[in-house]
Amino acid sequence: MAAANTPDFNKVLYAPLAEIDPEVQNIIDKETWRQFSGLELIASENLTSRATIEANGSILTNKYSEGLPSARYYGGNEYIDELEILCRKRALEAFNLDPAKWGVNVQPYSGSTANFAALTALIQPQDRLMGLGLPDGGHLTHGYYTAKKKMTASSIYFQSFPYALDPSTQLIDYAGLAAQAKIFKPRLIICGASAYPRDWDYASLKATADKEGAYLMADIAHTSGLIAAQTLNNPFEYCDVVTTTTHKTLRGPRAGLIFFRKDGPGREDLEKRVNDAVFPACQGGPHNNTIAAVATALLQVAQPSFKTYAKQVIANAQTLASSLMAHGYKLQTGGTDNHLVLWDLRPIGLTGSKVEKVCDLLGITINKNAVSGDASAQTPGGIRLGTAAITSRNMTEEDVKVVADFLHRAVQLSLVLQKEAGSKLLKDFIRVATTESDELQGAQQVKVLRRDVVEFARKWPLPGADVSTLQKPAGIEEEF
Repeated sequence: MAAANTPDFNKVLYAPLAEIDPEVQNIIDKETWRQFSGLELIASENLTSRATIEANGSILTNKYSEGLPSARYYGGNEYIDELEILCRKRALEAFNLDPAKWGVNVQPYSGSTANFAALTALIQPQDRLMGLGLPDGGHLTHGYYTAKKKMTASSIYFQSFPYALDPSTQLIDYAGLAAQAKIFKPRLIICGASAYPRDWDYASLKATADKEGAYLMADIAHTSGLIAAQTLNNPFEYCDVVTTTTHKTLRGPRAGLIFFRKDGPGREDLEKRVNDAVFPACQGGPHNNTIAAVATALLQVAQPSFKTYAKQVIANAQTLASSLMAHGYKLQTGGTDNHLVLWDLRPIGLTGSKVEKVCDLLGITINKNAVSGDASAQTPGGIRLGTAAITSRNMTEEDVKVVADFLHRAVQLSLVLQKEAGSKLLKDFIRVATTESDELQGAQQVKVLRRDVVEFARKWPLPGADVSTLQKPAGIEEEF
């Protein structure tokens, strides 16, 4: 609250958001309502805790602290140092790492900046790297490029060559990777993916990296929570560097972490190289409020209850996979080991773009995604689904079967809409799906399915929000 003698030019500093900026408050309220009223199935999203949100929205946002604990470029960082040291400690504890063998930098703003900082630390400009190709489930930051353009910094500043899936199994082709590495001679091999539903053979990757004299880096952005819970293979046994985001299965705020080995030949100065790559090479002062939120999330990850959560995420994903296959649909690799499912829509004549649009209308949030063999990432033949967020809303296997039925109905509805559109163009498909005409069967089915999805979604709590007091905010149209 402002003091009696607070000048007018400072009174704005004490007013709540709803009073000082009702427009932004309304947008936040609408997004809260959207999350409450829908099903979040994007594999790279999750719902963080109330405590994490409180830390992320704290007064720590005021402090500037370029540098590392006890070596800052600004004064007044004694408590920030305490926080960052605590966050590092919790990061190592969450992944059961020996601090004598592993270190961690907790300052990266995101997974992408963590990855580029790791590349900066490990290799030199125009050195060679290998990562899983994007159409096979890899990530943009693992060296992706097209025939006409280098798409990301990882391909602009380094020479990259993608490895691939075995077409017969749709699993990582480790033998093919080893054969390619023998010819390409990479300085770095990156493992990890954004749309690969199976676990990784880190021992095989390590053998190839050692044979070719390459570093091995794992980007576990998607699976880090499952790895911390010891429900998937452990990359820390084999890798030199491990990066991750913190907001996916780790269930924290939006940020990144870089873990680095401190022992062994060739790693003597890796700690300094990683720290220097983060700051000053790739970013400025850390976001201390986010580091606090990461620390809070990591405390939760280290609890026995988180392991139960991680096991439920996988059980839910496997239930989702088996339910969709029971309807006759094709999934890449025929199932999942982790939190995500990659659904191949090509056999039924749909694109991921169309199903994503329909699901948006229904209150089901998914994303279009390339499947192995796709010719274009712009019109991908599949969709990616994840169960981390719905598990955070308390759903278990029987509830996931209901979600799978909604998805089945959404795909069948998409086929009706495509037929009524009279063409395969996305714009015609969207026009028919959003029409108000009572003459089109598809448009009527959209309304019915939307109602069913919303009624189901609103049965569940939403972390970070008191759903008992939620009211539909201004600007939200009637749903049905």
